[in-house]
Amino acid sequence: MTEEAITTPPRELGGCPVFHTDYRLERPALETYRLLNADREASRFAWNDSTEEGFWVINRFDDVREALQRGDDFTNDQVSAFHRSPAMRLIPENLNQPEHAEMRKILNPFFAPKLVRRIADLAQERATALVADIAPRGSEDMATGFGMLYPTELFLALLGLPVEDGTTLMPWVEGQFTGFFDKTPEGQEVAAQTRQALDEYFTAAITDRRANPGDPTTDLVTRLITAEYQGAPIPDDMILTICSTIMSAGLDTTRSALGYTFLHMATHPEDRQLLIDEPELWPNAVEEIIRLYGLVFQDGREAAHDIDFHGLPIKKGDLVWLGLAAANQDPRAFDNPEKFDPERDNLTQHLGFGAGFHRCLGMHLARAELVVALTEWHKHIPHYRIAEGTELRERGSQLRLQSLPLVWD
Repeated sequence: MTEEAITTPPRELGGCPVFHTDYRLERPALETYRLLNADREASRFAWNDSTEEGFWVINRFDDVREALQRGDDFTNDQVSAFHRSPAMRLIPENLNQPEHAEMRKILNPFFAPKLVRRIADLAQERATALVADIAPRGSEDMATGFGMLYPTELFLALLGLPVEDGTTLMPWVEGQFTGFFDKTPEGQEVAAQTRQALDEYFTAAITDRRANPGDPTTDLVTRLITAEYQGAPIPDDMILTICSTIMSAGLDTTRSALGYTFLHMATHPEDRQLLIDEPELWPNAVEEIIRLYGLVFQDGREAAHDIDFHGLPIKKGDLVWLGLAAANQDPRAFDNPEKFDPERDNLTQHLGFGAGFHRCLGMHLARAELVVALTEWHKHIPHYRIAEGTELRERGSQLRLQSLPLVWD
């Protein structure tokens, strides 16, 4: 359950207990889910004092879903319960209505099922080529190899940029994630350097598209420089923020989902054999993995005004944790919630992609990328195991396996 008490907050908690677990810390793989489930069952609501400011904790499925859908009460001015970020650091995540709806109209066509079908051939081509290159080696670290390069190349294709730039972007992408989760001076210095490199890369792409426009229906950079937002062209600094946000949101989550999928399949050979025998079940399996292994385990929100949320005395400006991962393993919503079951009745009714206006922009793309990658991998490398002697660790704040070395004969 929760860790020992640290402080008692000088505020009215409406009878809620105080949790002290710091979910920003690196832990042994899968330990975070155990702690989240224990917190959810310990109390319907709580206050967590592991950060300097503290935050309200909402972890049960019905409550989390309700709060996600109450955008007028719980705003996206802040999207993490762990810390406050500068205004408009993430777009469209930090936008509220009606600005959010206007921006999503610009972006949605590039993430709709039609787009997924358009890049399906490229996804298949890249997955086939990468697996063919990896298979003879007999080993691969899924956290830093295939699991990162594959989604990076598809991200570049989405933006209309050369997929060959994937190996160039990968270390910069890693630097950005370091900045998100490592708040030490050293971590922030790495983030600043890589952010400058990424800004220069995307600035060059914007300059090129202004001189040589692509097709705005298939090239996202061209779409952004030709679109209007709030009655005017989108400023270059906003375009840079959008590109950076889409990159950070899409690449890390896809890489993480691949990591936890391979961890599960390596340690549950009966589930892996089922999918080897019936590969048509991969779409269902991906949906269940997204439910079972929540990567973005909390959505943060900021209270727009004083709110009585089922007895919680939330004050204007308070940070609120909406526990996506805990909700997705809530036994009140899912039978045998900790069991992998790709044929469960309510398979798609999870909160892995959020809910409400801010439901994940890239969910269709993520599903398609994962199905293609996992189907292709298991055609050629059906049996594998985790390298002996490996200590598996997961990053805090937003889950990712730090390393997942797989080996096969």
